[in-house]
This record gives sequence, structure tokens and C-alpha cells, in this order.
Amino acid sequence: MTEAAFSAKTFIQQQKPNFTPKLGLILGSGLSDVANSLEDATTIPYADIPGFIQTTISGHAGVLSLGYLNGVPTVCLQGRIHYYEGFKNEIVKTYIRTLKLLGIEILFLTNAAGSLHQDVPAGSLMMITDHINFQGHNPLIGLNDEAFGPRFFGMEEAYDLELRELLVSVAKDLEIHLAQGVYISALGPMFETPAEIRAFRLLGADAVGMSTVPEVIVARHCGLRVAAISAITNLAAGMNTDALTHEDTLHNGQKAAKILQKLIFGFVRELS
Repeated sequence: MTEAAFSAKTFIQQQKPNFTPKLGLILGSGLSDVANSLEDATTIPYADIPGFIQTTISGHAGVLSLGYLNGVPTVCLQGRIHYYEGFKNEIVKTYIRTLKLLGIEILFLTNAAGSLHQDVPAGSLMMITDHINFQGHNPLIGLNDEAFGPRFFGMEEAYDLELRELLVSVAKDLEIHLAQGVYISALGPMFETPAEIRAFRLLGADAVGMSTVPEVIVARHCGLRVAAISAITNLAAGMNTDALTHEDTLHNGQKAAKILQKLIFGFVRELS
């Protein structure tokens, strides 16, 4: 999908000439308010961008914004696509590779996730230190595009150690409790069963969601540095008596977004 990414890049640059973002943000369910903090922002609906597709999920605005966050030129994707929506792997590659072509060096991902630990409740933040791909898919299946990266590459530091250390330092300075752990990505769209959650815990997972991992794989393939935060929106299935709903995901995501926005601001300030 090299052609699609180049076409998207050209179109986006035409909407905001002479702008080269250095930071890319991808915002998950209920977390789009962070994008409202961009200064001198230009916003483009996904439906207008060649190769981009409008997401079908509530809480994902489906727009790309270009602007400055604490003085750092930033491109922000408000919402993402998921495999369970029926989209092909190529769409994820187009999204991430477009950001790479626009000039970003760091990709900061956020998502809404369920916690596998009672002491990391809804409203908490968890920095992702590693992941488990339980989706049964890989966005790099198919012919490799050498213009972006090699056929085979390592994932030992999928989540950049230096960026993680910076996030921990910023969280400490801002007195934000920042849990750390492994994120397991399931296919969805249904929430997991209690038995699956018990199995995921045995595998070493600390939080569960339905996104992020495909984007990280594509980002690392093309050499981007990655950091990621999960906004914890619920305890996973079987850990309390409440039924899981997407409405709760959005509600608790918005609550966590206020803390996350503060953390992102501090993180970007240190980058600048």
C-alpha cells in the first residue's frame, strides 16, 4: 500500500502546507478530547483522505488533526479502525505509513482497556511495556514493502525504553499514578469471557483490549519509536458483578482522559 500512503501524505500536506509533524498521536475510545488541545489546528475527516476509511465505532471521531501541542508539531488521529469492523490489513498500514511519510519520529498510542488487576481500577492509567498479539492477525502478512522496512525485524523493544522512562518521570513529577504492564490484544468485538481473562492472566497480561498491537507492529517495521498508554475503563470480565458495556468504556475513558491529557502535556513538554 505504498501508493495509498503517498497519496494520503500529499493530500494532507496540501491542507496544511509547510507543516512537518514530529509526533503522532492515536486516540482510542472516549479519548478524543486530547486533540482539542492542539493549537493552530487543521482538521480533516478520514473520509476525505485517500486510502483512509471512516471508523464505524462510537467514540471514534474519525478525523485527522494537525497542529502544535506544547510547541511540538503534532498529527493526531482521533479514532482508529479495528479488524472486527471488517477492514483489511492494508488500512492499518496506510494509516501508520502516512504518519511516517509526513515526518513523525515518535508514535504515541492510547487505548481504552480492561484491567486484569483489582488494584488498577477504572480511571487508572497503565503504560504498556510489552504486548501479546492474540488477534490471530498480523498487518504485515503479504508482500513486504522494502521502502518502509525489512521482511524480518525484531520486536524486543516494541515500546521504546527511553520514552517509557520519560513517562515514568513525568508521571512522578505530576503525582499521577502510572501502572505498568503487558497489554494483550484480542480480536473482539465481544468482550472476553471470564475463562479467557483467567487464561490471559496466566499468559502474563495485565490489561486487555481490541486494538493498538497492529499499529505498533507497522510502526516498528518502519522504524518509528513507540510509546503507549491504556486508559483503564473497567475491570475485565469475571472480576466484578457488573456487565461490561461500550457505554461504560466511553464514560470511564472520558474520566481517564483528563489525567491522560495532563500526562501527555508533560511528556510533550519534556520532548520539546
